[in-house]
Amino acid sequence: MMPLMLVKAHAFGNDFILVESRAISGAADLPALARAVCSRHRGIGADGLIVYSTTPTGASMRLLNADGSRSEVSGNGVRCLAAWIASQRGVPMPGQQAPIEIETDAGLKRLELLAYEDGRYTFRAEMGMPERIALETIDVGGAPVDAVTLRVGNPQCVVLGDVTEERLRTVASALAVHPHFAEGTNVELAAVEAPDRVRILIWERGVGPTEASGTGACAAAVAAIQYGGAARDVQIVSPGGSQRVEWVDDGLFLTGWAELVAEVVWRGVP
Repeated sequence: MMPLMLVKAHAFGNDFILVESRAISGAADLPALARAVCSRHRGIGADGLIVYSTTPTGASMRLLNADGSRSEVSGNGVRCLAAWIASQRGVPMPGQQAPIEIETDAGLKRLELLAYEDGRYTFRAEMGMPERIALETIDVGGAPVDAVTLRVGNPQCVVLGDVTEERLRTVASALAVHPHFAEGTNVELAAVEAPDRVRILIWERGVGPTEASGTGACAAAVAAIQYGGAARDVQIVSPGGSQRVEWVDDGLFLTGWAELVAEVVWRGVP
């Protein structure tokens, strides 16, 4: 493989490698490339690989998880890609740039640049309507677990209650690969600490524990609003930081920042 120019970006510690599709051979093994570049010790290190093509209004993208599996969308991933596009447009001027439109496998996401400060691009992203919201009881290792299942472009499972590392590595990890979910699922443990504040831990499908998740924040907000008494405008706090989720008549809106880390030349294999 010829050397590839890659961009690394992250949003609250949820990190991604960006590569332009035209730089990759049509015969490239994308799952293998994702596993290689996302490797924490032998690659660059990331939670996922975003393969993108620019468009007049933004970009289209495909997302692969760190294990090479496909994912429909990432709320933090689209923000990382939007940060790169905003940087290529020139000096960021919040309020004066046209919205950035990112076409994903889960539909079009439109992002408005709200602020740029100290290298961080803050966007408010239209994330669409939550779908298939249900409260279900799932057997996990012989114990019943009450979970809120839904889709926010990708499959999500939210367990309201205690938020501990032990439950993350037992209950959440088991749910992520549970036969109940044919495609696998992202899992959030969520605790409603106040009407406007929900704390979460995340086990992401195809990745494992992550410091943050945009779609996971949206899913946790929906579960906490629908079943936990949270307000419809809520801060979702994960180990990487706090993101704002609004659930209004037009759907879900996610606000948070992303920053560009590096432009690198990949010389590895495949």
